[in-house]
Amino acid sequence: MKKAIIIVAYWLAAIFLTSILLTSLDYGLWEAALMSLSFLPASLALCFFLPVAERNPDRKKRILDTIYVILGVMVMTFLLIYVWQLAFITLIRQGDNATWALPAMLANPVFVAAILAILAYGNFLLVKWLDKKYPTDRPISFTSDYKRISLKKEDILYVESRDSEVWIVTRGGRQYRNKTGISQWENLLGPGFLRVHRSFLVNTADAVLSAPDVISIGRQEIPVSRKYKESVQTVLYHYG
Repeated sequence: MKKAIIIVAYWLAAIFLTSILLTSLDYGLWEAALMSLSFLPASLALCFFLPVAERNPDRKKRILDTIYVILGVMVMTFLLIYVWQLAFITLIRQGDNATWALPAMLANPVFVAAILAILAYGNFLLVKWLDKKYPTDRPISFTSDYKRISLKKEDILYVESRDSEVWIVTRGGRQYRNKTGISQWENLLGPGFLRVHRSFLVNTADAVLSAPDVISIGRQEIPVSRKYKESVQTVLYHYG
C-alpha cells in the first residue's frame, strides 16, 4: 500500500510539474493542467509495455517490439494532444479565439518524446528504489515446458544461460528451463542476485567465494569472469 501511495504521489507531482512547463506555451494554469494529462496514458503505457518488449529473448524481435512500443506511444500522445487542443478551441476559448493554434513545441516530436522519457524514466527509478527499500514476498512466475511455475525468490539458487535457453536451479535441486534472457532475469530478480559471469546469475545469500574466480553455491562451482570479478569480491565477503 505504501509503495502504491508513493507511486501515485510521483505521478501527481509529475503532472503538476508538466503543467508548470506548459504554462510557458501560453496556456492558463487550468488549461496546462488539463493538457498535461494528455501525457499520462502514454507515459504509463511506456512504463508497462517497454519492459515487456525488452524481455523478448530474440534480439531482432526485441528491437522491433521496442520500436513499435515507442511509435505507438508517440501516436497515442499526439492524438491526445490534438483532442485536448480541440476541446480548448470548442469549449474553453470559444468566445476568445476560435482559431487558436496548437503551440509549435507540442507539435515537436523531440519535445514530446523528451517529456515522455523523463516521466517514464522517473517512474522506473522510483519503482527500482521502492523494490529495494520495500521488498515483497511475491513469487516469481514464469513458463517452463508449457507449464506455469511460481517460485519464491529465495528458493532460487542461480540462473544459468545455455545457448537459447535459461535454466533456473532451485535449492531443492529442481531445474526449470525458460526462454527469457539472463539479463531480463537479472532485472526480474533484482537485489539479492548478482551477475558473476555472462552465463550465470547467483543468489548472494547462498553464494560463497571459494577462490578469487570461483563461487560455490549448493553443490555447484561457478566461474567468475574478469568483467564481474571486482563487483563479486565487493559483495561477497566469504573469501579470505
